[in-house]
Amino acid sequence: MVQGSDVLASLRGVHKRYGTLVALNGVDLDLHAGQVMALLGPNGAGKTTTIGLLLGLLRADAGQVQLFGQDPQQLAARRGIGVMLQDAALPPTLTLAELLRLSASYYPAPRPLLESASLAGVEELLGRPYGKLSGGQQRRVQFAIALCGRPRLLFLDEPSVGLDLPARQRLWATVRQLVGEGAAVVLTTHYLEEAEHLADRVCVMLHGRIVSDGSVDALRARVANRVIRCQTALDVTTVAAWPGVHDARRDGARLQFSSSQVEVVVRRLLDADPQLSALEVQPAGLGEAFTALTDDTTAAEQREAA
Repeated sequence: MVQGSDVLASLRGVHKRYGTLVALNGVDLDLHAGQVMALLGPNGAGKTTTIGLLLGLLRADAGQVQLFGQDPQQLAARRGIGVMLQDAALPPTLTLAELLRLSASYYPAPRPLLESASLAGVEELLGRPYGKLSGGQQRRVQFAIALCGRPRLLFLDEPSVGLDLPARQRLWATVRQLVGEGAAVVLTTHYLEEAEHLADRVCVMLHGRIVSDGSVDALRARVANRVIRCQTALDVTTVAAWPGVHDARRDGARLQFSSSQVEVVVRRLLDADPQLSALEVQPAGLGEAFTALTDDTTAAEQREAA
């Protein structure tokens, strides 16, 4: 496990069922100050239940859940968090300024209104009704509301959905600023480039268990595949048929594929095309590593059950 500074929230031996469905099966997890943790996993892995427990919206069947050393359902603990959900229902007739003032009123030492708006890049929207904003603008407003209470722990659920590139980059910069000030961030996203860019730590869940917990580089290192790119006249169909080659595709003059047999495949490339150039061999990206890990874990569980 990646070690950070102070532990702000934790789960110890947590179990949770919904009828016969096992949502969490003995989960141990710490959230550290000054760290972005990406919580990844396919649908049904247990991510939503984990966050629901930390937010005090659910109770564990067994085990212990703490938020700032307290029961997450205690008001004093919940005043230390900020939440940006994927689906947020806010009053459409209230202006951003009114929404920020209302949200800030729930916290003991909120940010000034203009500071919250500036951090989220929505200063120009303060006088506009929420219901009149575009989808991307509404997401930025939701981000402003999530951080207005100076949260020590910030939950971001698919924060980049609906954002254009400049807005996404500004959100990322603000997240890094907040983490630099000592906040902890829990990020759930299907946009793995976002997790790769932001996360100090990646926690992968599958079937109610944590199957990997460490840095992005550590997760990549668990995967034998490497990504190979080159400029070649070789036909992509031909290369794709070679043993050990996966996901071959062409982008103009460049060919890209993955393989766990790098030395063998690279020798074959050079033998087949002496004019080959711009050869690159890189570790698997987070997307490839995540897919390989979940596939391997599922296959191992199926073998054990057989």
